[in-house]
Amino acid sequence: MNQELVRIVDNIARDKNIDKESIFLDLEEAMVSAVRKHFGALESDIVVNIDRSTGQVVAFKDNEQIDIKKLGRIPAQTAKQVMIQKIRADERDSIYTEFVQRRGEVTSGSVVRYEGGTLIVSLSHRTEGFMPKGEQIVGQNHRPGERIRCLILDVKEVSNQVRIILSRTHPDFIKRLFELEVPEIAEEIIEIRVLAREAGYRTKVAVASYDEKVDPVGACVGVRGSRIKNIVEELGGEKIDIVRWNDSSQILITNALMPARASEIALCFELGRATVVVDEDQLSLAIGKHGQNVRLAARLTGWDIDILTPNEYNQGIERLANCVKAVPEADDTLVDKLIALGVISVLDLDDVGPEPLTTELGIEPDLAQKLVDAAVEEAKAIAAESKQNQAEDILQQQADTDSTQSADSPRQQ
Repeated sequence: MNQELVRIVDNIARDKNIDKESIFLDLEEAMVSAVRKHFGALESDIVVNIDRSTGQVVAFKDNEQIDIKKLGRIPAQTAKQVMIQKIRADERDSIYTEFVQRRGEVTSGSVVRYEGGTLIVSLSHRTEGFMPKGEQIVGQNHRPGERIRCLILDVKEVSNQVRIILSRTHPDFIKRLFELEVPEIAEEIIEIRVLAREAGYRTKVAVASYDEKVDPVGACVGVRGSRIKNIVEELGGEKIDIVRWNDSSQILITNALMPARASEIALCFELGRATVVVDEDQLSLAIGKHGQNVRLAARLTGWDIDILTPNEYNQGIERLANCVKAVPEADDTLVDKLIALGVISVLDLDDVGPEPLTTELGIEPDLAQKLVDAAVEEAKAIAAESKQNQAEDILQQQADTDSTQSADSPRQQ
């Protein structure tokens, strides 16, 4: 009987990943509760000891040994309830300790069901994870029993329950997948410097190599795209652009906007803005579907990126030049200085203000203020023109609609 107790403790410890000593202590406390229940003694000195090797149980009340087997059914039921509660608490602690250490890792599990949009994933025979709707990739539906990989995002204790929060949308999920698929990243030969993601649609990853002989982009793509293909399949077809990191902001922005080709880039450090000029045939590629390409490139590089065609760029420069030349004290070289500062339109000059013109370009404060004031007035004129053009476009569209309806009326009659 006593050896059977030891075997039971061994099985519980192995099955629930609980320390055996904790289970023996829980048993001793449960038996103490049973003795108190039997004798109705709250203050009595009750001691229960279980031999860890033989399972022999010895109980004392007020230093007198008692036979714990003769306590009866009700004390036994008390011991059982206390034991269940304590083992559940130990199991919660074990699960919490295990998964809090694994936070940020990728794990795999089996889909169980959906509950109000939340996906329940079985991570082991004793643990379930919760993936809120916001952490699921848009457009993906998972069937019960399907194996999926996900990121352990957070571990919380809520209402005597361990809640393991999972994610497939977090940027770190992509990083961990690359570490699993690309040995050079796991070995820290290649580093993912920065990553920008719109889950379910597109991700841009900037990578750098610490070994000149290792091509970071080629290593991440793999032979015939084998490595990147595995990651894309795991993400349900999400597009992944791998770009080469560069400490030069201009080169990095050029790489980040690929597959579009930039013909010119002007950086305004005062505004944190990059103006990128692309040819007409590259405009849609640079902007991307719903602005996705330029938006991800901006997040990847940390620059606010404006995309312009050569015609738009030249018009902005021309208007800036006319505005500057209208100020009496300004000379022709001032326009070139402003362009070198990254100011390529009157709107930029309005945003920058007079102080950078004084500190960076050495312009007298009075002249700097006059230039900004002139830019403010020109910006108002541009806004008025834009508003008028919009009104004219609306009127023209209305006229075209009326004309079409009039032409169709006789046919309907």
